Amino acid sequence: MSGLLALLDDVAGIAKVAATSVDDVAAAAGKAGAKTAGVIIDDAAVTPKYVQGFEPARELPIIWRIARGSFFNKLILLLPVAMLLANFAPWLITPLLMLGGSYLCFEGAEKIFHVLFPHASHEIEEDMSVKDPGHLEEQKVKGAIKTDFILSAEIMTIALAAIEAPNVWMQAATLAVVGIGVTVAVYGSVALIVKMDDVGLYLTNNALTPVGRGIGRGLVKFMPVLMWILSVVGTAAMLWVGGSIIIHGLEELGFGWLGHHIHDWAYAVGHAVPAAWEGFAEWVAKATMDGVFGLAYGLLLIPLATKVVGPVIAAVSGKKAAH
Repeated sequence: MSGLLALLDDVAGIAKVAATSVDDVAAAAGKAGAKTAGVIIDDAAVTPKYVQGFEPARELPIIWRIARGSFFNKLILLLPVAMLLANFAPWLITPLLMLGGSYLCFEGAEKIFHVLFPHASHEIEEDMSVKDPGHLEEQKVKGAIKTDFILSAEIMTIALAAIEAPNVWMQAATLAVVGIGVTVAVYGSVALIVKMDDVGLYLTNNALTPVGRGIGRGLVKFMPVLMWILSVVGTAAMLWVGGSIIIHGLEELGFGWLGHHIHDWAYAVGHAVPAAWEGFAEWVAKATMDGVFGLAYGLLLIPLATKVVGPVIAAVSGKKAAH
């Protein structure tokens, strides 16, 4: 009997440790996931464009296919690489983060540059000229998964840098939870966004009350506004996150003067307002300065990417360079 009680006590102890580990993983995943907010917002803002022009019945299947590709990117391809880096080449994490931050700054700055100086995308025009819907869908899905791979790599690297786990298994579990959670959140949100206008149209035509029909018309009218808001917020988040990554990376590499100045300026702004708003004002000031730096840095990267990197990649891949 005493042996059985001892066994039950051991089982209870193991269960307690396991429960604590689960709590630790969830807490670490939440903290790491918060660090990736800018990339997540941009991911959610970018993805709906891949289902534009398709029949409504194909929208959710296309999103599901992209989501499956995103799971594969994060859990099968990127997670093992991230663990190898963390345990055998941790010195590479900061340069890779800065590379990803540079990509975010470039993408954000390029979007703003495109708004100020509109220019056509030959690749998009060629895609939309394809007459076979099945072939077009395959192209769109492949393109979305490629874009997701870049964004997923940035998400996983940012999360990895934010994780403080006592061992490699906890680290891997936390990173896996972040990857799964982010993918579900992004593509679940995208599915809701994409189908919201269909819901609005259904209510407009079939609701039994004037209030229901009014809600339907409101949804239909609001969706373009929501997409615009997502695009603006996503661009701002990319510049903020990308700029902060570059500034923090420079500090890690021993070039901390810019980060220190931004910290001091933000601190001064925070102390120039009432105490109740101090923390918020300091955060806004720092995020704004990080974003302005990200925009300036991204604008500098545009000619480098279009005149040097793009042609080199095109030459290696055998594809025509984008203009």
